[in-house]
Amino acid sequence: MTGTVTNWAGNITYAAKELHRPSTLGALCSLVAGSARVRVLGSGHSFNEIAEPGPEGLLLSLDALPPEIDVDTTARTVRVSGGVRYAELARRVHAHGLALANMASLPHISVAGSVATGTHGSGVGNAPLAAAVREVELVTGDGTTVTLARGEERFGGTVTSLGALGVVTALTLDLEPAFEVEQHLFTELPLSGLDFETVMAAAYSVSLFTDWRETGFRQVWVKRRTDQPMPGFPWAAPATQALHPVPGMPAANCTEQFGVPGPWHERLPHFRAEFTPSSGAELQSEYLMPRSYAVDVLHALDTIRTVMAPVVQTCEVRTVAADAQWLSPAYGRDSMAVHFTWVEDMAAVLPVVRRVEEALDAFDARPHWGKVFAMPGAVLRKRFPRLADFRRLAEELDPAGKFSNAFVRGVLED
Repeated sequence: MTGTVTNWAGNITYAAKELHRPSTLGALCSLVAGSARVRVLGSGHSFNEIAEPGPEGLLLSLDALPPEIDVDTTARTVRVSGGVRYAELARRVHAHGLALANMASLPHISVAGSVATGTHGSGVGNAPLAAAVREVELVTGDGTTVTLARGEERFGGTVTSLGALGVVTALTLDLEPAFEVEQHLFTELPLSGLDFETVMAAAYSVSLFTDWRETGFRQVWVKRRTDQPMPGFPWAAPATQALHPVPGMPAANCTEQFGVPGPWHERLPHFRAEFTPSSGAELQSEYLMPRSYAVDVLHALDTIRTVMAPVVQTCEVRTVAADAQWLSPAYGRDSMAVHFTWVEDMAAVLPVVRRVEEALDAFDARPHWGKVFAMPGAVLRKRFPRLADFRRLAEELDPAGKFSNAFVRGVLED
């Protein structure tokens, strides 16, 4: 494909003049071996230049490769090729009576790209999506393949890898028996007196939404596994109509509400797989902080809500369990995540992003790698304690720096 290539939101136009879509592993290996710089676009849901290979680099899409989804019902694992998206994977896994432990709010994103950037769902016991990965298959710079498995010393750097180690051609994920979920929505949860830990532990997955025009949360999305108890939710009133996280958007795009039970993959995401969640007319940022700071974080943001409100479409607060991926924003600590969906106006949004980062500076905030953030590399190297280990792993697997780019160098280089 030639011509202009953009990300999903359209805020990034890639300098690469061509998007290559190899249809076989052999063709992919040849393209990688013959190129000086390589980056993979994935599903294009990153809002920064993490996928930018530069004008002389190779921009790859894996969506023309055979969409392999091989379920092992005995081992409760699935091997999935790099271009497959979660919606397709989930349907196939569910057909075998199995499930992923968690999903992100969008099922439209690619599995490989999601885990590479630290994407997550919600739930005090649910680690990021990368935690399910037990094996990674990579094409390295010389066009050969390497497989890295859980249990190896360097595995902690290979899943949430920013695309800096090679082209991920397949992943093997852990599965569990299929389960059903009910989704209950509530409105008008006050910030004052909020017992964050109790509220967020009220069900398998809980999300709070605000647009920062008022103090407190306009919506609470509570997702209960039907095989687990759900205590009462006395802190907010039950919703009386179906809701979309962005006020004014059609609720028909969202997964079933009002406590109607359904398969895990049709309830854990906020949006239905058959609908595009929006036109892409948005920007996004997200930060993860230790969960023990949650109430202080929310009050700190509330002090600048008049700054945020003019450019916020919605803001989601979630919890994420700790994981062991070196570059994960949840590495080594149970976290709370604050996700911003901004208006599509970088000139207006970026100064607000900087104000948000100032407000979160005291709370050891780590950004989501696929979103808009302004933290300089010097700060990132303090916030992610295994960055030096990851840099050594990148030098080992990609000594020529073929899979690096300006974004990755800004993170890793002193």
